[in-house]
Amino acid sequence: MMPPTTNPPLPIRLLGVASYAAVVTSLLYFLAFLTGFVGAHDDGGNPVAAVAIDLGLVALFGASHSVMARASFKRAWTRVIPAAAERSVYVLVASALLALLCWSWRPLPGPTLWSASGIAATVLMTGQVLGFGIALLSSFLIDHYELFGLRQAFGRDAGPRQFRTPLLYRVVRHPLYLGLVITLWLSPRMDLGRVVLAAALTLYVAIGARLEERDLVRTFGDDYRRYQREVPMILPH
Repeated sequence: MMPPTTNPPLPIRLLGVASYAAVVTSLLYFLAFLTGFVGAHDDGGNPVAAVAIDLGLVALFGASHSVMARASFKRAWTRVIPAAAERSVYVLVASALLALLCWSWRPLPGPTLWSASGIAATVLMTGQVLGFGIALLSSFLIDHYELFGLRQAFGRDAGPRQFRTPLLYRVVRHPLYLGLVITLWLSPRMDLGRVVLAAALTLYVAIGARLEERDLVRTFGDDYRRYQREVPMILPH
C-alpha cells in the first residue's frame, strides 16, 4: 500500500475539493428528491422495467458503496492510486451513483399509502430535515473531513484511530444511519415507488452496518464488542 504523503500534490488536493463538492451537491439533491421538491423521471414505460431499473439502481449504489469501503478492496486499490486519493475517489463514485439513483428513478404504478397536506405535510417534511440533520451531525461527531476525504487529500493525518462514543453515539451505534432511515420514511407522500426506495435503502443500511461493524471489531477489539452489547445498533431502545 502506498502511504499517504504529508503534502499530497495539487491534483490530489483538487480531487479532494471536487469530491467534497460532489458529495454535498448529491446529498442536497437526494434530500430534495425525498422531500418531493424534485420529482422522479416518469417516461410512461413498462412497470416491470421500472421495477428492474429502480432495484438495479439501489443494488448498484449499495454494492459499490459497500465493496469500496472494505479494507481488502482499499489495500488492492491503493496499489493503483495514491492512498491520499483513495477516500476522495470513493466519495466521488458514491456521489455520482447517488445522483444517478435520483435522476433515473422511475415511479411505480400502485396505491398511495399516504399523501399529507397542510400541517401534516409540514410536520413530516420537518422530520425528514431533522433526520438529515442527525446524519450530518453524526459525521461531525466522528470526523467529517476524514469521512469525506478532505483530510487525506490535504495530508492532515489525524493519527491512530481512537475508540470514542460522543453524544449521539451513546444512544445508537450508527446515528448516521438512523438519520437516513428517518429521512427515508417520513415522506409527505408515500407511494409504491417511495416504499420500494425506502425499503431497499433500509435493507442496505442494515447490511452495510453489519459489514462496517466487522471492520470496527477488527480495529477496536473488545472495546467495540462491549459497545455492541451496551448500545443498540440503529434504533434506540
